[in-house]
Amino acid sequence: MGAKKQETTEQAALTFEQAMAQLERIIHDIETGEVGLEESITQYEQGAKLITHCRSVLDRAEKKIRELGVTQSGELEEGTRAPGKESEANDE
Repeated sequence: MGAKKQETTEQAALTFEQAMAQLERIIHDIETGEVGLEESITQYEQGAKLITHCRSVLDRAEKKIRELGVTQSGELEEGTRAPGKESEANDE
């Protein structure tokens, strides 16, 4: 169990770009047959975790963008909705 927690902590420390680079390497290795079946399964599992990590990073970025607004002078201002989000909220 300690190894899984360490792996999760290591993935959480990855930037989006680092995680995507690892994911691309995994995909390449599996698609080209550079790794055997057992290693492919292990890498597939790691890839699934990386995808989850990337989605989490993107979700946080999207939330932050929604929290930011743009003033008339083009300055970013926290606490207001991003342009176009008000109409989506009204559609719900």
